Amino acid sequence: MTSSTSKLYSYTFFIPAAIVYFLFFIAPTFLSFFFSLTVWTLSDWSFTGLDNFRIFLTEPSLNIGFRNSLVYAIATCALKVILGFLLAAFLCTDLKSKGFLRSIIYFPNILSTIAVGIMFSSLMHPSRGLINTTLATIGIHGPDWLGDPKMALFSVVLVDVWKGVGIAMTIFIAGIQAIPQHYYEAIMIDGGSSFHKLRFITFPLSRSSMAFIGGIRSFDLIWVMTKGGPGFTSDLIASIIYKQLQGGFYGIATAGNVVLFFIVSLLAVPMYRYLTRVEVDL
Repeated sequence: MTSSTSKLYSYTFFIPAAIVYFLFFIAPTFLSFFFSLTVWTLSDWSFTGLDNFRIFLTEPSLNIGFRNSLVYAIATCALKVILGFLLAAFLCTDLKSKGFLRSIIYFPNILSTIAVGIMFSSLMHPSRGLINTTLATIGIHGPDWLGDPKMALFSVVLVDVWKGVGIAMTIFIAGIQAIPQHYYEAIMIDGGSSFHKLRFITFPLSRSSMAFIGGIRSFDLIWVMTKGGPGFTSDLIASIIYKQLQGGFYGIATAGNVVLFFIVSLLAVPMYRYLTRVEVDL
């Protein structure tokens, strides 16, 4: 068998993966671009041009959705990164119970989002919820966590962080454990402290692990806990799109998904390039 024949033969192993990728990503993506320009149902469609985009972008609640999506993404990402890194750094020490603590912190990540949303909706009930009844025992009147327009979004942010910080911690642990030990030995020889190890070695060399975290496209937890309420005060772009689908406006919802696709791409691509460049520099 010649080298060219062997090379061609090896490429045939990529065919099944390429077919799956085409069917489940490439084709639906291009079809969504087409159907965003139509009014369609499951049995019929008619071309309308950019009308769906005009309607979606003039949706009264869209400005709230954009703002909330940005706040939600920044808040959840920042808290997961900070808490995940600190927990990972702490649980990569010689602590004897670190395996048990890692399991406890990671456990919420494997729970169903629906179950977590229902559980915390019950815990955050203004009068019967465990949180407020516990606060009442020490003389503190707890807020209406999910009914107050000023608090609803941030209440869901806290639940999202509680559920997702475990996966952030796990990825940071993998990054920290990949750091060669001789870096730590060198800084200790130079008289460095544990803080110096954390600041000058652990943090810079695990920085690229931040690339995994996102929040713009989040939807499920918001929908389970608040359904975008009270009113539209906790709506995200994704929940606005879902409401369009519920109303039978499939073309407008598809246009919204295309808009969301470009927003995510515009944010993700520069971030990915920056983090990978930082990784190369390090």
